[in-house]
Amino acid sequence: MNKDAKIYIAGHRGLVGSAILENLKSKGYTNLVTRTHKELDLTDQVQVAAFFAKEKPEYVFLAAAKVGGIVANNVYRADFIYENLMIQNNVIHNSYLNDVKKLLFLGSTCIYPKNSAQPMKEDYLLTDTLEYTNEPYAIAKISGIKMCESYNLQYGTNFISVMPTNLYGPNDNFDLEKSHVLPALIRKIHLAKLLSESNYSLILKDTGHETIEEAKAYLSSFGVSESSVEIWGSGKPKREFLWSEDMADACVYIMENRDFKDTFDKEAKEIRNTHINIGTGKEISIKELAQVIKHVVGFKGELIFNPQRPDGTMRKLTDVSKLNDLGWKHKVELEDGIKRVYEWYRNK
Repeated sequence: MNKDAKIYIAGHRGLVGSAILENLKSKGYTNLVTRTHKELDLTDQVQVAAFFAKEKPEYVFLAAAKVGGIVANNVYRADFIYENLMIQNNVIHNSYLNDVKKLLFLGSTCIYPKNSAQPMKEDYLLTDTLEYTNEPYAIAKISGIKMCESYNLQYGTNFISVMPTNLYGPNDNFDLEKSHVLPALIRKIHLAKLLSESNYSLILKDTGHETIEEAKAYLSSFGVSESSVEIWGSGKPKREFLWSEDMADACVYIMENRDFKDTFDKEAKEIRNTHINIGTGKEISIKELAQVIKHVVGFKGELIFNPQRPDGTMRKLTDVSKLNDLGWKHKVELEDGIKRVYEWYRNK
């Protein structure tokens, strides 16, 4: 990519998109195109077609998506499959129609079977049943992978799919109902610490309530008190976490240095599973993660695990050998990343 190439970052306000935008700026790219959801509804076919016809981006990072944690994925199943399919269909198809030179589609490692062998290789896609709670979201992302592959094979486009592991970092979603596990734990444990210190002004500022009684009742509904924090599940599931700025660096690296033809075996009779896992190849249990966050935050209370709540998939470790072979490896280790994102959250 030339430094003045027109690059569209779809979803530039999200965790991944904002990190990609900052990475591109830091590397000297100057012709960056962004639109807020209010300015451009990516689920609207007419709006997206008009945008691409007018702007004619040369490169596209497709980081826009409807995302959420285990509760949101399970409750808003129709929203997750409909909105993600519409976003992908509109952006990928119009990238083809308007001769985009290269597109990077971002998915998720939830595309792999619930009981997948570990670590998860790209070849394990579609070999067994998906995790039920996020099946609609996963099916949408699998469709995006297959759409990119199909357009490449039929039309000669250069669309690449990457599947990041669990991400965290600046601009993460800390909503207690809809966020992923790491930011949710940071916020819950931080608020429990504030309660233990009777720091009511910061609690009210954080929660947006007018009285401390309202704030306490709200936090209690999420298992947060001055002496303890309830955490869903047994704490036994293991997860892999990647710093969002590392993820962005991997995405930009792939766009700068690799093409679709680099993602599969040239001798294979069938071209499948061309997507690339992006992660660290390291895992930690939710219990261990909570203890690390508790230490970083400085909370002295108790962590209570509720086995009556769902655990989700027990392990989701990516095999990152394909990514490493393509020339990229992560830099930020987990505890350092947690310290960074906690400091970012406190400053916000």
